[in-house]
Amino acid sequence: MTESAALAAAPMELFIGGQWRKATGEATFDVLDPSTGTPLCKIADANVDDALSALDAAVDAQAAFAATSPRARSRMLYRTWELLGERKDELAVLMTLEAGKPVAESAAEIELAREFVLHFAEEAVRISGNYQEAPNGGSRMIVLHQPVGPTLLVTPWNFPMSMGCRKVAPAIAAGCTVVVKPAKETPLTMLALAEIFREAGVPAGAVNVVTTSSSSSVIGPLIGSGKARKLSFTGSTEVGKLLLAQASEHVMKTSMELGGNAPFIVFDDADLDNALEGIMLTKMRNAGETCTAANRIFVHSSVIDEFSTRLAERMSGFTMGRGVDDGVDLGPLINARQQSSVAGQVDDAVERGAELVVGGTIPDRAGFFYEPTVLKNVPAGSRILKEEIFGPVTPLVAFDTEEEVIALANDTEYGLVSYIFTENLRRAIRVSEAMESGMVGLNQGSVSNAAAPFGGVKQSGLGREGGPEGIAEFLETKFIAMQV
Repeated sequence: MTESAALAAAPMELFIGGQWRKATGEATFDVLDPSTGTPLCKIADANVDDALSALDAAVDAQAAFAATSPRARSRMLYRTWELLGERKDELAVLMTLEAGKPVAESAAEIELAREFVLHFAEEAVRISGNYQEAPNGGSRMIVLHQPVGPTLLVTPWNFPMSMGCRKVAPAIAAGCTVVVKPAKETPLTMLALAEIFREAGVPAGAVNVVTTSSSSSVIGPLIGSGKARKLSFTGSTEVGKLLLAQASEHVMKTSMELGGNAPFIVFDDADLDNALEGIMLTKMRNAGETCTAANRIFVHSSVIDEFSTRLAERMSGFTMGRGVDDGVDLGPLINARQQSSVAGQVDDAVERGAELVVGGTIPDRAGFFYEPTVLKNVPAGSRILKEEIFGPVTPLVAFDTEEEVIALANDTEYGLVSYIFTENLRRAIRVSEAMESGMVGLNQGSVSNAAAPFGGVKQSGLGREGGPEGIAEFLETKFIAMQV
């Protein structure tokens, strides 16, 4: 699939009530290629009236969609799963053009997205309830689960397909209509997904997509309208807090997948080969722009020298470039702001005394690239240990005792995921249970699985996506007391 063909096949208008339509006044905005910094195309730029029209379409469709059988909704998702597989090549190129990641990573993301769709196709027919005699006799207790209703979904730019499917698929399975607001950096993938849902038989109004250059100007009024009953957001903690405050006005059901500051702990008895594989997986996927990326790498003082040397060798082996080009395995960061943020974090650490082992500069080329970087002995108080990096940078900190590293790992307002590498079973259990995080990767660098609950604690979010918990987020529990 060529770049021009992938773009030519991509929808670029708003998807409202089952129809493609232009934004009010035919307004548009540019989608940039982060590997060059130049525009790829123009797409519809919705204003508040467009967004409210989309929500009205979802509200109007809700009752009929909720009344569809679980089997019918399951079949819609099975067909979506099939179409995603048939169009994987086209979709991978499209995602790479707007997100920058190598085509192989984009293709892998589409497979993960398909897993979410398949999982919730299976879950759609397993929504259960309960019937039992009341403890005091004389009546019956019936518990059932019903769709929460029209839902607002706000998806991030770093994984536009998998995050889109991880939110939309359980909503469809549960019988909820949705309005999706994708990130302005990567809207094309979500628009393409909307067309696939349409072709898969999802009825008009059940899935609506609104693209905009100004998220706050449309999301605030959508929440404030009181017509939506749930909000699901993936993004920064700062924005999540604002949305939670807005959602409180109408007591909306909310799911929040927010920031992370993941500790990656390598004990003295760890299998270093496996730990290196784990850190490359969690840190370098999507150029480090993932909420689950290892952010603070704590390595036992007895192995930190060997680990840093071997890590630097691995980090030096990447080929940077446009993700659509052959041989490229590291793409750009998403935009100039992110590139500047990563550079500032590295510079701050070095100024405070961190040892720059490899990398540490912005390459002299077009696009928003940053060199794979290893920092050793990063001092406490450095920005890079407190802020989410979202870049290909690995800051190493030495530790000596289990108690010390547990305290260091938990010394953050975030709690999304932790990674632990040790061959000691008792230690593995102790430290896993001690981590203040919603997920733990034990001797592995990946935790995302469609069949497992994904989410964090503390300021990393509320609720879970994936697994049976994922569909429960789109259901309300109703109790019926019945006299017999």
